[in-house]
Amino acid sequence: MPDLMAIVFGFIVGFIGWFFVRCVLGGFYTVQQNERAVKTVFGRAERLDERLTSSDPISEALTADEKSRYEWPMVRVIPPGGPYFAFPWEKIYKVLVATETVSIAYDPETPSANQGGQVLDAVTKDQLNVGLTGEIRFTVSERNLYAYLFGIKRPVAHVMGYFISVLRERIANFSAPRTPETPAPEGDPVTATGMEVVDLAKVEGISINDLRKNLRQINEHMERECASSAARYGIVLNAALITGIDPPPEVDSALAAINTANNHVMSEISVAQANADQRIVQSKRAVEIETLKAQAEVEPLRWLATQLRDLRKHGPNALPTYLRNIRLRLYARAQHIILEMKK
Repeated sequence: MPDLMAIVFGFIVGFIGWFFVRCVLGGFYTVQQNERAVKTVFGRAERLDERLTSSDPISEALTADEKSRYEWPMVRVIPPGGPYFAFPWEKIYKVLVATETVSIAYDPETPSANQGGQVLDAVTKDQLNVGLTGEIRFTVSERNLYAYLFGIKRPVAHVMGYFISVLRERIANFSAPRTPETPAPEGDPVTATGMEVVDLAKVEGISINDLRKNLRQINEHMERECASSAARYGIVLNAALITGIDPPPEVDSALAAINTANNHVMSEISVAQANADQRIVQSKRAVEIETLKAQAEVEPLRWLATQLRDLRKHGPNALPTYLRNIRLRLYARAQHIILEMKK
């Protein structure tokens, strides 16, 4: 009988010790500076009243239809600090909110895909397979931790799939802005040079060249299109940086030859336009000089006409007297005088 009492006593002491360690000491926890935490009570996350992400500014990038599909409850976020305490029926989910950087070809479910997560394949507008390289930075959204923790099974895989689909759609339909190098006056298809306006962009019909020259516009487009990822999956895409677009090796040499020919054509067009502009400037200058010369020759005649009109106002004998004085002055300077004799 004493042995049974000792066993029961030991069992009670052990249970009390286990309960103290598990439920009292084990209930304390801390949250690091680069972490956020969410608490669940009997499996239900603590929420902020009945607030939903559809009514929060985080969903501004979503359409009305998307807001109805991506409508997540907003949960109470436990900030860094501690120690905090949780009862046995409560569970703490910690999330790392530091910014992460991965390749745009990274596949969380199949790391060996896309050449080991280094190069992403895409098809351009002219049916050319290209390899895309670059990086993407993302972080977990504190305002939508419910979607990240409980709404989606693998949120990183979802957001990467969404990013890649948007990027491939952009590459497949991208066209560079088409603007004339020298715009013509409104309503006149011919410039001041008498030459037809040449749209240099039309000389280049290779979409990969347009893509390479407009990487900044593509990156900005990706940031705009992926602004809704926080409301969708609880992940904020901070920046997308596409650094390289490379064609397949079998067409690289042909593409280089085409680029060389295009550069030569564009160089010749630029030289021709520069020569035409220079001639226009020279012609305008010549017209200005001749106009000034003509004005200089006409001005004395106008002055003389004014003087003669003034002399005529002084009487009928003023003009003959003026002419006689002019003749006498000319006679004084002349060395020979030829007079007409009347027969």
